[in-house]
Amino acid sequence: MARRCGLTGKGVQSGNNVSHANNKTRRRFLPNLQPVTLLSDSLKESFRMRLSANAIRTVEHRGGIDGFLLAARPSELSTDMRRLRGRVAKAVEARNSASA
Repeated sequence: MARRCGLTGKGVQSGNNVSHANNKTRRRFLPNLQPVTLLSDSLKESFRMRLSANAIRTVEHRGGIDGFLLAARPSELSTDMRRLRGRVAKAVEARNSASA
């Protein structure tokens, strides 16, 4: 399983461990990935994914997974998330046209 956030694409970085004697050895900085289940209000469906803690905060700040996907540019999203964004946009548009 890839160590990459499903929404933001944040992945592994590399750097150095630096000792007190200034010896440098290579190390990896892993993203803080958490398994979460997000509920889409427009699709009435839940989605399981591994997101970074930063992405979880951003999703909640933007009003849920629907708000996050609709506010994001398609170029920022992975192919799976682009498909999900299209489904959410159609559902929102259908609900708005039905209520009008």
